Amino acid sequence: MAEARVDEELWDEFHRVVNMTSRELAEWLRTDSAEPDQEELPDQAGTPTGQQVLAILGKRKVDLDDQDVRVMRRVVDRVQAERRDDLEPTAGQAHWRHRLMSLGHDPLKPA
Repeated sequence: MAEARVDEELWDEFHRVVNMTSRELAEWLRTDSAEPDQEELPDQAGTPTGQQVLAILGKRKVDLDDQDVRVMRRVVDRVQAERRDDLEPTAGQAHWRHRLMSLGHDPLKPA
């Protein structure tokens, strides 16, 4: 696996906007994916991006690959597009919050 060069700014910004721990995110992905008729395997629950964020949270910076870097940029861009730069706790519609939580960002949690 080829190692990707991750700049400090992206690393820091990703970890600023992803304010849920890996445990919180994993629990949310399992909860959000639970359906009355079918439940996915715990390690496959949630959106593909949510699973990628979870994997990134479990890696050291030196272990990231190019795909991880692309996901990190996409998550930072998506969260910033829907939130203010200061990321102060903000209430909103449940669907909006749940969509952000699937990326690892809980808008009601302090950054």
